[in-house]
Amino acid sequence: MKLSTLCVAVTVGFVVLLNGCSREKIDAVNLANEGTLLKKQGAYDAAIDKYEAASQLDPANHEIMYMLATTYRKKEEWEKVASTLARATQVAPTFATYWYERGYALVQVASKSKQQSAWEEAKEPLEKCIQADPNFAHCYFELALVELFLDNEQNALDNYSKAIQHKPDEATFYAPLADLYLRLDYFDQAKGVLTEGIKFASDESKSKFNMYVLLANVSQFQGDMAGMVSALETANKIGGKDNPEILFNLGSTYAVMDPPKKSQAIQMLKKFQARACKGGKATQYKEQCEQSMALIAKLGGP
Repeated sequence: MKLSTLCVAVTVGFVVLLNGCSREKIDAVNLANEGTLLKKQGAYDAAIDKYEAASQLDPANHEIMYMLATTYRKKEEWEKVASTLARATQVAPTFATYWYERGYALVQVASKSKQQSAWEEAKEPLEKCIQADPNFAHCYFELALVELFLDNEQNALDNYSKAIQHKPDEATFYAPLADLYLRLDYFDQAKGVLTEGIKFASDESKSKFNMYVLLANVSQFQGDMAGMVSALETANKIGGKDNPEILFNLGSTYAVMDPPKKSQAIQMLKKFQARACKGGKATQYKEQCEQSMALIAKLGGP
């Protein structure tokens, strides 16, 4: 990142001085450069010390504050990210990225605290981000999540939709919108969103896996067993290795088909047993493990 002040132009490793540059500003930039080198080496705590010292020398340099905030983000110290960017937005209120990063950090804080007041605090910077840059798609996306947790479902729908409008090739935007439509029983809308989103997701991505799982749910609610099976089979091909629950879903679906696909059901359920019903995962999937054993026995499997 290039630092700039009224008196210096900086790239990592050297400083070009202009007329009227104070000693404090020179020292601040030098410290920031040192911090950037340490950050690249993974020495985040040492980098933070450099950036903090630089910021104290030149508290008007919002670019140094942003570097400090992104280093705190590396450590997932979200409250410090938010407080640092609160200072940056005071100095540079037209920088949409600062508002977004502050809002994102506050969303992480709210997710852990689970208090409504925390979600309300996250809302303002995301709204300010959109005011600063109405085309900033990720601001709409994070704002939609905030609105959802504040029980403003229509606002959440609107902002998820706007995120997609401004960046339609971002595959991760589609599943949350479809999931909300699904929860509101808007099945056709959910299916339309998923069908469109799948076009933008890479073949092995988590986003594509999630969209096919949701597509299976839509088909189930619409009574489309063939569509449900097809979506689950595709989801299994994409992410079955890392998501054993899809094996249970697919196996149990095979088991209730008319007529049931017994051999395929037993095969999937036994694979699920092998991957999810031993060791540490057994507690997580306790209910599904018990159900899979019962289904295997019912289907005449060993």
